[in-house]
Formats: sequence, structure tokens, C-alpha cells
Amino acid sequence: MGQANTPPPAPFLFFMMNKKHLRATAVLAGALVTAVLTARAQEAKPAANGAQSDAKAAALTPVKAIALAEQGRCREAISTLRKAVTNSASKDERKRAGILGARCAMTVDDRLVAGELLGQLARQFPNDPEVLYVAAHAYSDLSMRAAGELARKAPLSVQARRMNAEALEMQGKWDEAAREYDSILAQNPNQPGIHLLIARIMFSRPDGGTGWEGRAEQELQQELQIDPRNAVAEFLLGEIAKKALDWDQAAEHFSRAAALDATFGEAFMEWGFALVSAKRYDQAVAPLQQAVKLQPGNPAAHYNLGMALSRTGRPSEAEREFAIQRDINARIDERKNTRPDVAKPD
Repeated sequence: MGQANTPPPAPFLFFMMNKKHLRATAVLAGALVTAVLTARAQEAKPAANGAQSDAKAAALTPVKAIALAEQGRCREAISTLRKAVTNSASKDERKRAGILGARCAMTVDDRLVAGELLGQLARQFPNDPEVLYVAAHAYSDLSMRAAGELARKAPLSVQARRMNAEALEMQGKWDEAAREYDSILAQNPNQPGIHLLIARIMFSRPDGGTGWEGRAEQELQQELQIDPRNAVAEFLLGEIAKKALDWDQAAEHFSRAAALDATFGEAFMEWGFALVSAKRYDQAVAPLQQAVKLQPGNPAAHYNLGMALSRTGRPSEAEREFAIQRDINARIDERKNTRPDVAKPD
């Protein structure tokens, strides 16, 4: 039985959570770590001068502080901007103070204040495009700075080597990344997560060649020996079984992944799909019901639940799920058709 409206392969959905925060930092982090591994790290720059005195800062009004920040006089303005983002009566003034304050904090490399102001902006203006734009750049910059600091302060650590390997993955340098992961295991054979990351390379690379599933399965089994509670390793074993159309084995691995992580919606969805494919419809209903609770916007979860319900004599409930699936797909198509970067037919 085919699966309609199937989302992108689940391992990639799950691992993209790691990849998203690496995209902006991957090349820089890789270059930094590699450089430090082969040469002495540069000394950190001297710390910036202290903040403006409290008495002088207290004399500034938010309007004056905003004007100073716009002139690049961040040290004089930042204390007042921090207060204005919460205390100003004007919404526009709070927003402007928060944006300029975050930029000033990044300029003087005060990451704690930057995080504080970004948090305030997110709470007060959660859907504001300008705030989201500023936050995207600020968090990307913070990530790059943290990557650089890791490279300078602990270049031979597991974490630095892992970041370097992940950066190589982002660049499609699969063999180099695998060697970096191997070096971590040589340093610490029982390091959790590394066999899983080696398996991820085999899932990701387009030129895996014949027999990659067997090699990936070995890595995942080794991961589970080190960390028996690794839900992602179980999930990927389920993906390998699914690819081989071994539905019973796939269902077993997906069910273990779901048991290990009750928030793993994709595991519940694939567990139910495997049971539907094995024609074990009555057993498929419960995991698919949990899947639609965890992923209410996933059309494939609703579709497969509808299939399980229809095959167990519950047509009205099945039709409700099919209707939800159709509605979600219609909204997805509508968003695609209204995107400004999508060419419209004449």
C-alpha cells in the first residue's frame, strides 16, 4: 500500500534540527577548528572597556539613547536601551530600543545582554518581520562566535572535532567527516552519538554505493550498545527495515523509538505506517492517533490514520481524517501558489 503525501524521510527531518543551527556556522566553524588543529590559536582580543557610569546612563532618556545608538555610540546608550525595552510607554520606542540594544550588545560582544534583549523582543513582538530578521542575524552571529571560541579554547576536544565533522558534512565532504568521527572514536571508543553520526553520513551521501544499509546498521547497533536509549538509532534501523519492505521489523524498531521518546511524532507515524503496510490495521490505530496529536499538520499522519480506521470498520472517523488531510494539502498548495518567488503561469 502506498503512502500518500509522505513528508521528507524522517531521519532527515529529525537531523535537520541539528543541521539548521549549523548552516550559518558550518564553513566558518570548520575553517576555525581545522586551523587551530594545525597551528597555535590566536590570543583573544583584550576585553572591551567598561560600561558607562550608572550616573551618566541614568541621565539619558530613551530618545537620546536611541539617537546615540544610531550614531554608533553603543557604550553610552546600551544601559538606557535595556531599561527602555521594558519600561517605555511607547510600543515603537520599546521595539526600537530593543533592536538597537541587541545590535549594540553584539557590537561590544556582550552576549548575555544580547540574549536578554532578543528574548524581550521575542516576547513583545513575536510576529514582527523586522524583529525576526534581526534575531536571525544575531543568533547566527552568536553561533559563529561560540564556534570560534570552542575552536580556540578546546581545539582537540570531542566537541570541537564533532563540530568540524558536522561542518564537513554540510559541505558534502563525506569522507573527511567520517575520518573526523573516526578520530573521535579513537580518542574515546565509548563516546555516545558518534556511531550514529557515522550512520547519518551513509544515509545522507548520494554516492553511498551498494551495501551501505548493512554498514549503517552495524554502526547503529554499536551505538545502541553504548547508548541503549538512543531513540534516533532505533528509528534509523526502522528506516533500513522499511527500505527493505520488512514491515514487521520496521514496526518493531519504530515502536522502540516511540517508547524511548514520547515526543517523537515521526516515530509514531512511521510505526503506524509500517503496521498499515503489514495489514495489521487494528494495531496501527493507536500509534497513528498519537502521531496526529504530536504532528497535527502532517497530512501523511492523518491519511494513514484514515486508512487504518477505514480498514477496521470505522468509516465516519476515517472520513474525518481524510477530510483533515485534504484540507492541510489544500492550504499547503495555497501557500505555494501565493509565494512571491513562485512564477505564475500566464
